[in-house]
Amino acid sequence: MSRDFAVKSSVKEKLRIFDWILLAVFCGFFFYWRLASFGLIGADEPRYAQVAREMLAAHDWITPTLGGSPWLEKPPLYYWQAMVFYRLLGVSERSARLPAVLDATFVVIGLYWFLRGFRPVFALAGSLMLSSSAGMVGYARAASMDMSLASAFTLAMLGWYRWFETGRGRYLIACYLFLALGMLAKGPVAPLLGVAVILIFAAAERNLTIARRSLSLPGILTFCAVGLPWYVLVEVRNPQFFRVFILEHNLARFGSNMFHHPEPFWYYMPVMFLAWVPFSVFAAAALIWALRRLRHRSLDPLSCLLVIWMLVILCFFSISKSKLPGYILPAVPAALLLLGNYAEEKARERIGPVLVALHATLTASLVYAALALPYLILNHRLPRGAAGVLPSLTAALFIGVTTAVLMLRTGWPGLRVATVVPAILTLSIALRLGAPALDETLSARPVADRLAGLSGRQLPVAVLLVPRELEFGLEFYRNHIVDRYELGQMPAGEHLVVALQGSKQAVLRDVAGRRVVYLGDFPRQRLEFFYVSAPSH
Repeated sequence: MSRDFAVKSSVKEKLRIFDWILLAVFCGFFFYWRLASFGLIGADEPRYAQVAREMLAAHDWITPTLGGSPWLEKPPLYYWQAMVFYRLLGVSERSARLPAVLDATFVVIGLYWFLRGFRPVFALAGSLMLSSSAGMVGYARAASMDMSLASAFTLAMLGWYRWFETGRGRYLIACYLFLALGMLAKGPVAPLLGVAVILIFAAAERNLTIARRSLSLPGILTFCAVGLPWYVLVEVRNPQFFRVFILEHNLARFGSNMFHHPEPFWYYMPVMFLAWVPFSVFAAAALIWALRRLRHRSLDPLSCLLVIWMLVILCFFSISKSKLPGYILPAVPAALLLLGNYAEEKARERIGPVLVALHATLTASLVYAALALPYLILNHRLPRGAAGVLPSLTAALFIGVTTAVLMLRTGWPGLRVATVVPAILTLSIALRLGAPALDETLSARPVADRLAGLSGRQLPVAVLLVPRELEFGLEFYRNHIVDRYELGQMPAGEHLVVALQGSKQAVLRDVAGRRVVYLGDFPRQRLEFFYVSAPSH
């Protein structure tokens, strides 16, 4: 008997090692592979990356600055992480995005650890599915705070449920710790949502003592020790912090359209569906299944928590007057955990033909979109004509049909392969084919490279009538403040100007009396470059 036990233990240990290797490979591929294949894009990525650079240069871990002035819109967790990577690896897009890679990896590992205790059959599959979902992959590759919040909140909720099931106090303390990190990632929204989920779960279980027992003095002390010192120190150094951060960037952002991100109430429904890709069809089916059981009070506690977790985040941010896609990210792990429960429940049943057809269609659409991505980015429409459509459509149909056949033959056990393999293909194609076009059209990196080639000296740069995203991107890649002509800003000496095509007369008018030389253009972003001399005396 002892020999059989030893053999079984050896087999389990080898399987566990295989699990960890597979998790490492998946996280490396989906989160890290070709991480810098395109430059920082949008307004947030270059701003956050530049704030971290300025904090590192000033050796200041308290006050975030942008252009040398306090920039108090966000808490510091992302900046701290980026500063560490800058110190170790140098300042680059890759270093700026590595905090999100690290946070996403922590979520996947945390989910695997959690499932090994409560759903061991689905532990590996669930973790791999999470690592390949569109929401996780997209934000794991972005220099932003969204993944930091999603990681901290997910680990907090998993820790809380582990305490709920086992009664072990260390898991409850871990919950408080991660809620504190969530507050350092994006503000009071993390503990607020955590409390809401726990209270509603206790009410759904008709056992309010759950909420009372969740109050832990060691946990509260841990939360205060981790989450509060920075808030106190930054307020002492910057008396405007409470007004800027709490009143404007939390309360006003939630209750008004102050920051110009208005969307309809139902905005997060399609966003959530896209974040679940390529598991959207089955995740939606799992949610419907859970809601039906919840109505009849036949849902297990874990699934009940997951549904509440999702709905609290969905409802909270749907009510908000300011909406951005990344806000919904903390709900994605809950959806895929719920899908794991649903798949385990249905394991001995056949998958319905409607679900198979919908999933195969979605899979084929993803592959087609990845193949058409360069054309779509450069021309702002899908390809037309047989020559442009047929090859991509044929490849997509082949993947879709193969997926359908696999699902019909293997059933629920084949769900992982039938979804993860197309996800690997889609990301591979998108990064190989689409990244260069994305870089050329949306990033300031190629513009900064062109500017470096136009002048042998590091001259200051000003902009005129260009998007704010380009301005912030140039500030990161040139590492200096970029003046904006239309705001009356202008470098005192000679400098370069990046202007919207057709703006030469505006440049000449703004710098009357100074020599202006046309240096070339950048058609992909409709830009022109000019040299402006110093004023003559």
